[in-house]
Amino acid sequence: MIGCTGRVTGKVGPGLVGEVLVHVPQRQGTEAFLAYPAAPGELLPVGTPIVVVEYQPPRTVYVAPSYG
Repeated sequence: MIGCTGRVTGKVGPGLVGEVLVHVPQRQGTEAFLAYPAAPGELLPVGTPIVVVEYQPPRTVYVAPSYG
């Protein structure tokens, strides 16, 4: 999961449980995960491209913006 990319579908930010869609090549598809910002205080609006930096099974990820 770490290093997988996706897009924010529900605002991720301080005090919020956001949602992201992540492309998971091992499962050959895209899946929804609950998401928190990897950097404290960071706000990621809907549509922001992200990369997964931490995964907590079964459905929680910590994400950072992906610029490339």
